[in-house]
This record gives sequence, C-alpha cells and structure tokens, in this order.
Amino acid sequence: MKKAAVISCILTIAIWVPVQGLPQSQPATGQSTSTPAAPAAKRPPQAKTQAEYDAWKAAAANTDPAAMEKAADDFAAKFPDSELRVLLYKNTMRAYQNANNSEKVEATGRKVIGLDADDPEALVSIAEIIVQRTHDTDIDKDQRYSEGIKLAQRALQTVDTDVSVPAGATQPQVDAYKAQLRSRAYSAIGSIEYSQNNFAAAQGDFQKAIDADPSNVYALDVLHLALAIDKQATAIADQDRAKSQQLYADALKVANRAVDMTKENTPLGTPARHERDRLQQLIGTAAPAPAASQPPKN
Repeated sequence: MKKAAVISCILTIAIWVPVQGLPQSQPATGQSTSTPAAPAAKRPPQAKTQAEYDAWKAAAANTDPAAMEKAADDFAAKFPDSELRVLLYKNTMRAYQNANNSEKVEATGRKVIGLDADDPEALVSIAEIIVQRTHDTDIDKDQRYSEGIKLAQRALQTVDTDVSVPAGATQPQVDAYKAQLRSRAYSAIGSIEYSQNNFAAAQGDFQKAIDADPSNVYALDVLHLALAIDKQATAIADQDRAKSQQLYADALKVANRAVDMTKENTPLGTPARHERDRLQQLIGTAAPAPAASQPPKN
C-alpha cells in the first residue's frame, strides 16, 4: 500500500486544498473568483446550500481516520443527496491508505464507488487491496481476482473523463495525477495475472505500469517485470535453451534496474538482489537455480 499512500498524498496535495494538514478534497461552492483550470470532463462536487457546505467543512476538519469515517457517515445521513459525500469518503480512504489499514481502504473505497461508480482513484485503490489481501488458499480467489481486474480496467477507461478538476489545478498536476492512476491500474492487473501464472500478460502490464509514468517509476513494478520474464524463461528452459537464456538475459537487465533503484537490506532491495544473483548464476552456468519467487505484494 505504500505506493498508493505516497502517490495519493503527493497528488492530492498538488490538486486539492488541504484542511488541517491532511490531503482533503475541496468542494466547489458555486461561486468562485479563481481562474478556472483547463477544461475537464467532470466538474467537482458542489454544495447546494450554505448549511450543507458548513457541515462538510466541519466533517472534513477531522484528522483521525476513524473520526473521519464517522463524520462522513454522519454527514451522509444528514445530507443523503449531497454531492459532497463522495469527497468525505474519498478523503477517509486516503487517510486509511496513509495509515496502512487495507481493510478500511477497501471498505471506504467501496463507499466511494457506491456514490460514483466511475471514480478512477477509488477503483484503483480497491483493485490494489484485492491484490494485497487475496491468497492462493482463498476459496473465492478467482472471483476476487476477476473483480480486481475489472475495477482496474474500469479505472483505465474513466481516468480521462471522471477526474474532477477544481479551479486552480494546473494541467501538469492533472496529467501527473492521471499518469499515476494509470500506472497503479496496470500494476494491479499485472500482479493479478502473475498470481494466476499468466506471466506473458503480466510482463506486458508491468511494462505498461512503468511506461505510464516514466518520471515516477516504482521499483516494485520493475522487480515484478523481471520476475515475470524469469518465469517465462524457466517454463521453456528444457525445450528451448537458447530462447530461455535470452529471456534470462532480458530479465537480468530489468533486475539490475531494480537493484539500482533500491538499497540493500530493505523490503524491495533484498528480493531485487536475490533475483539479480539468481539470473547471473543461470546465465553464467548450466547448473539449476531456485525458481523465481512469488513477487512481493504492492
């Protein structure tokens, strides 16, 4: 969840007006003297009355995730038709991301898409949690994985049409936000495909995750890409040694990049170096090496 939390925080601060230090989405009030940002397909949620806006402002002032969730629920009960409900739940989802509470991220994310089924940030966030919280031993893993892919794919479809842009946001900020959402969506899809042993498809989507935002590449996606290529090489090692060796060499180039992006003895640095060392051994000798491991979760 680190990627989602960090990216959400950075991009939210860049685009939305913060309230008391947390990344909080600011609703439009219907009257503004600010210069409008570049045209967007979707306008920000708006308050219908001053009382509604004041109640939103009071609810948004909370900083503890649990208090934020309760305030959002109370606001939704008092203003059941308010457009601002989605902002409160979205801010709560982000706060739970920063607190690494994956269960609550999924729960509040589902409240967001219950109000706005096309919100790309919530769709991506739930897909990422599905990746993290689904295991091979789960009875419903196939259903969970299927839902995760559908949510991420939907986010890719709506990222250009359903990001509401408030006045004051610059086009570079909006573009960066959308790029990160695309990267996260492809990463989630690739992770699910890897878990389903569809390594060629996983390779393609991890590469798309990297290409979606080349100025902000996440080391875990690079490591996942190396592992996906490694798995394909291992699968054909007995049938086509020349091709498998080429794939191992390709995987090593990617693994070296993952090593360059990480530090030793860290949650990402250690498996990156293990993968590099394994590939170096395979390319340098004909002796068998341990199979590529399951990639770390997002």
